[in-house]
Amino acid sequence: MSSSAPVPQLAYVLHSRPYRETSALVDFITPQGRLRAVLRSARGKAGSLARPFVPLEVEFRGRGELKNVGRMESAGISTWLNGEALFSGLYLNELLIRLLPAEDPHPAVFEHYAATLLALAEGRALEPLLRAFEWRLLDDLGYGFSLTVDIHGEPVASDGLYRLQVDAGLERVWLLQPGLFQGVELQAMAEADWAVAGALSAAKRLMRQALAVHLAGRPLASRELFRKP
Repeated sequence: MSSSAPVPQLAYVLHSRPYRETSALVDFITPQGRLRAVLRSARGKAGSLARPFVPLEVEFRGRGELKNVGRMESAGISTWLNGEALFSGLYLNELLIRLLPAEDPHPAVFEHYAATLLALAEGRALEPLLRAFEWRLLDDLGYGFSLTVDIHGEPVASDGLYRLQVDAGLERVWLLQPGLFQGVELQAMAEADWAVAGALSAAKRLMRQALAVHLAGRPLASRELFRKP
């Protein structure tokens, strides 16, 4: 009895590298999770499509962890990113490769990724987009925490000082020390009110602290792009 034909999936390429003589090893994000697959004849038409930020429709073949790409076609208009928007897109891709478990479906992450690429292409402010993506990714993976209530169940006070206890949440502290967050900043983050002074820079620090433990101490290569002149 023949097996049923593979169902095409929406996908984006996260990363691609040469594999053997004419193939490529490609990491994709799909609604069904992050998939790794071999793309044969990567120097042909299919190879020209295997670029980041191109919406694709892909048939994956095989049941093992390493799939094979069957049919692959464009599924819409490619997202064109330049400058810091391009670096931001590469940062999102690296985050997904590092944090998303293989073949673990996260359709909400896929949808938010596609929407963020469009927003980057439209020239919207980078920092709020990146912070929102980081937050949604952590939350969807089960690593999220409350911005409105501390680890003891008390509401975050605007005049309070807090530190992040990774995998637990925010803890109020009474002695000034490095790396703390002001309650008013946390309240602004919860409302995505980036007009509050210091809220965006505090959100960047908070997300770096929250992500660091899940990145196992290995730096993100894409962050270096923002530091280059």
